[in-house]
Amino acid sequence: MKIVRTIQEWRSIRRSFEQQTVGFVPTMGYLHDGHISLIKEVQQHADITVLSIFVNPLQFGQNEDYGSYPRDEEKDTNMAQLAGVDYVFIPDVKEMYPAPTRTKVHIEGITEQLCGRSRPGHFDGVATVVAKLFNIIQPDYACFGQKDAQQAAVIHQLITDLNIPVELIICPTIREEDGLARSSRNIYLDSEQRQHATILYEALRDGFKEVEAGERKTETVKANMFKKINSVSMAHIDYVDILSYPSLGGLSQLQGKILMAVAVRFGATRLIDNFIIEVNDQEVTLCFGI
Repeated sequence: MKIVRTIQEWRSIRRSFEQQTVGFVPTMGYLHDGHISLIKEVQQHADITVLSIFVNPLQFGQNEDYGSYPRDEEKDTNMAQLAGVDYVFIPDVKEMYPAPTRTKVHIEGITEQLCGRSRPGHFDGVATVVAKLFNIIQPDYACFGQKDAQQAAVIHQLITDLNIPVELIICPTIREEDGLARSSRNIYLDSEQRQHATILYEALRDGFKEVEAGERKTETVKANMFKKINSVSMAHIDYVDILSYPSLGGLSQLQGKILMAVAVRFGATRLIDNFIIEVNDQEVTLCFGI
């Protein structure tokens, strides 16, 4: 495995691949089993696997956790090597943004709700850095996780609208045994918060069961999910929403592919989770991906 820190060095390496295909997993580091699952998936499609580690300042707001976001390069590179990654791209901020960027990528319609409501500018930062990374790495395949379902929808739109020649692969959320979605931010939770954080998964599971039992009114399912999470006093709800997927349009009746999404704060830690389900006539299926 080789660590690459500059764009120039990577481009020189990339030119040498000839007919080999490249699979790419962009991350902000502090790797966990969810990231490893993305690596293993992209290895099924590509000849060469590239992982990037870059905590992107453009996607953090002024009062968010950019400075304290967990970082452990040694642990990350060891995990990447054990997972069979061929190259790890680890640029610093000056390499990615040598001057204040005057160009940002904004995607309309699917960035204003859910996380976009409480994190203005976040998805402009995500779309901009992913566009830069796609231009730098030039992958044939790119893997993202379902846990960040709105992000996956944004990247799908980015690839579609800009005709970026990369195949997007969405992988299912990796969970702890009690259902909590794996996240680098889980380390911020104290023992009591960690115990109660499973309420996100429980609310999604109950919402799915309610739809499975025949409920089709969006507001009814949302209200019951909200009530479930709100029963935990330390859980401060950012949003509970149900939207079409991947267009993220509003729904009065549940039909087609839909996203059930929640965001909840425990103290200073903000957690997100979601289910993607398909509702067709009497059949309800738990699924994932675009």
